[in-house]
Amino acid sequence: MDPSLLPSLAWFCRVAEHRSFTRAAAEMGVSRAALSQNLKNLERRLNVKLLYRTTRDMSLTEEGQRLFAVLQDALQSINGAVRTVGEAKAEPSGLLRVNTSRFAAKVLVEPHLPELLARHPKLQLELVMNDGFANIIAEGCDAGIRLGQSLAEHMTAVPITPPLEMAVVATPDYFARHDLPQSPAELTRHNCLRYRHTSSGAIYQWEFSPPDTEGGDFVVEPIGNYTTNDDDSMMRAALQGIGLMQHIEIAVRAQLQSGALQRVLRPWCKPFAGFYLYLPSREQMPAKVRAFMDFMVEKREGWRQTP
Repeated sequence: MDPSLLPSLAWFCRVAEHRSFTRAAAEMGVSRAALSQNLKNLERRLNVKLLYRTTRDMSLTEEGQRLFAVLQDALQSINGAVRTVGEAKAEPSGLLRVNTSRFAAKVLVEPHLPELLARHPKLQLELVMNDGFANIIAEGCDAGIRLGQSLAEHMTAVPITPPLEMAVVATPDYFARHDLPQSPAELTRHNCLRYRHTSSGAIYQWEFSPPDTEGGDFVVEPIGNYTTNDDDSMMRAALQGIGLMQHIEIAVRAQLQSGALQRVLRPWCKPFAGFYLYLPSREQMPAKVRAFMDFMVEKREGWRQTP
């Protein structure tokens, strides 16, 4: 079907419903002459007479009656679909696919799942775990969560945590058996728990910045007798007193507060861009995406570190 016919077919239905060019023209905000000319053009393109016209009245031909009967049902279906879209925009509903690293899912999203899903009962959330940086559009996701420093260009990014820090930690028992390191250079005398990236297979290099100076960031190759590609496994090893680990501070905050872990080298760990929710665009954002964005922003202050 030629899409250019659709406006004229809709106008024809308005005229047929009102049985009047004057009332139909007034409803649509056009002149009677323009509406009449539009319907004449439609008849010419369809090569069929749809209306009988007089100076005072109009009526439908047999062909016009048949076309009107079909178009009425079709237009009602279209109107229903448009209303459904509007309702979906007003109330968050449907499937929301969020691409995220396992760590961000575990720390930022999963603890708040009961509240999120209770607040938006028509929402269906799917977390797509991917520790590499993904193209959310190509993978059919609505949004993604990544550290700010790894965001792709041309994406809309909304911060969902404050700036973060890395933390070097071990148990008090471990430090009772080993001296506390005063600088990253002294890590060579310690057993460092090593994390292997699942996406690249590379060993994570511990990151540091010299205290009281700008720039000069550097990395240290961790040396130790335990390697894992799972941060939960690394955490369990650290809590058993096997060695030191470096992790994002929010991942070990509870253990630091309870005293299960002790932090060292803090002056060498400067803040960096935290986690962001990234989106293809803010324009015409679906209600489900906006609801998730607003919820994550609402939780942002809860991650602010106390001095």
